[in-house]
Amino acid sequence: MNPPSSFGPLAGLKVVELGQLIAGPFAAKTLADFGADVIKIEPPAADGKPGGDPLRQWRLLHNGTSVWWQVQSRNKKSVALDLKDPASRDIVRRLIAEADIVIENFKPDVMEAWGLSHEELSRSNPGLIMCRISGYGQTGPYRELPGFAAVAEAMGGLRHLTAEPGRVPVRCGVSLGDTLAALHGVIGILMALQHRHATVSEQAPKGLGQVVDVALYESVFNCMESLLPEYSAFGAVREPAGSALPGIAPSNTYACVDGWVLVAGNGDSIYKRLMQAIGRDDLGLDPGLATNAGRVARVAEIDTAIGAWTQSRHVAAVLEALQAVQVPVGRVYTAKDIADDPHYRARGMIERITTADGLVLDVPGVVPKLSLTPGRIDRLAPALGQDTRAVLGGLGLDLPPGRTSDPP
Repeated sequence: MNPPSSFGPLAGLKVVELGQLIAGPFAAKTLADFGADVIKIEPPAADGKPGGDPLRQWRLLHNGTSVWWQVQSRNKKSVALDLKDPASRDIVRRLIAEADIVIENFKPDVMEAWGLSHEELSRSNPGLIMCRISGYGQTGPYRELPGFAAVAEAMGGLRHLTAEPGRVPVRCGVSLGDTLAALHGVIGILMALQHRHATVSEQAPKGLGQVVDVALYESVFNCMESLLPEYSAFGAVREPAGSALPGIAPSNTYACVDGWVLVAGNGDSIYKRLMQAIGRDDLGLDPGLATNAGRVARVAEIDTAIGAWTQSRHVAAVLEALQAVQVPVGRVYTAKDIADDPHYRARGMIERITTADGLVLDVPGVVPKLSLTPGRIDRLAPALGQDTRAVLGGLGLDLPPGRTSDPP
């Protein structure tokens, strides 16, 4: 692991992260991966509770800490402060006065109740950019409702589509709504930074800050492609189609002897090569199937033909045969498949770290790939409050009242 240093295109940017769990922290992690100095505020341990971001205790733990934590909070500093305590909020205000960006994912009005609204904070820091991530946004009739990613995925239209026809809608397996919101937050922050650079003046030496208002459901809805315009134009309600891609054929997942493959043979010339490879030139040369519209009308027939060919073959054999004729095809990867794949490692998408307590761990690498200013993993995820004394000392402050040492 490299010693802490300035690196990347965001070097010099100061970020205060007030969020927890997934959306806000993922946005801050993305900025930290490219050099932003991220200070994560976490509640200290108290009354027998462990304190810290609840994500520290989620899913599989090693020595009491989630291994997920090593991904979500890498490159960050941890400062333990209780935001319900007025003295701690005063310290946070001091931190934010020197910051470029604040990221929070509380319910609307929580920051206002704490005296930490953008309006108040920007009085001493007019260039401040505040990214606010919530279930339904800062305005509108639903703004005060509690909103988790699962609900946002349902409201945004995604959950209705993630099912086999006639069966219960399912989740995609990860908290996609949170991650989409985080990425929209990062996009908004970078655009706000560009605007700030463009508004530098004698009256605003850092330029003008603003609020980036991100709603979980809107982030999901923004990725729903043709869902709404098709309904608006034709009254068509897109329905779930399992693993198929409705209206585009053939593109589906097919069973093999030892697993599953996804075959995307939906280009006109690709389709002909696919049919030749599986021994079905009768379908490949059929004039009625030469275009997508014709194939969509007979998609069940095409899927049956492809499935009959794959089901008697191993995944490796299917991949070899179809890749040889330039048909897009891929194994449906498990975690083991990812860990064993040479392309992941060649692209730096699997990095090996050693945690402070000696656990050797493979973690996802940094994306996107920048040619001149790449991101990197510069710091391990911090222990709770690991940086409290150092960060507060930089402000000329001591630990909050009642605290005689850094948290463990």
